[in-house]
Amino acid sequence: TDLKASQQNLKVQKWVAVISLVLLAVKFIAYYSTHSVAILTDALESIVNVSAGFIGLYSLYIAAKPRDIDHPYGHGKAEFLSAAIEGTMILSAGAIILYKVVQNLIHPGSIKKLDYGILLVAASAVINFAVGYYCLRIGKRNNSEALMASGRHLQSDTWSTFGIIAGLILLYFTGYKWIDSAVAIIFGLFII
Repeated sequence: TDLKASQQNLKVQKWVAVISLVLLAVKFIAYYSTHSVAILTDALESIVNVSAGFIGLYSLYIAAKPRDIDHPYGHGKAEFLSAAIEGTMILSAGAIILYKVVQNLIHPGSIKKLDYGILLVAASAVINFAVGYYCLRIGKRNNSEALMASGRHLQSDTWSTFGIIAGLILLYFTGYKWIDSAVAIIFGLFII
């Protein structure tokens, strides 16, 4: 049963890694279309999702290995290491985001196609939430720290994305460009 659960965890994490790559591409398309630093914030945080997805995938691959002479109790500890690395990466992404926001405040750029960017980012948020929910459900059922960490991370990314969307909608209707940087600062701090 433990081997079956480990293999299921590995399969779920493979999908998380693939979906995270696709959503990363979507968010960078949204950023390059709009030049919004708030959308860049979301895209940079997605780099962490992709990296964490692959780290989680590797840890679950190791954890799914059967017991051997060197590991008589199995390889499950690899999942704890994955969760710790993911947390460190989230903190790093938040720091990079704050740096980019300060750069944007010093050298502001023009924002365009905001409606298109909002739609792309909103679609990615809905997908992230669904994948995060599924990871949490399977992770709890199979007692997988790595899957639960992935699920929590994806869902927290979803909430920050919804906040970014709210700020972008406000920017869209008011035209106040400083809102873009303000939203990015708030969510950079939230991510940290």
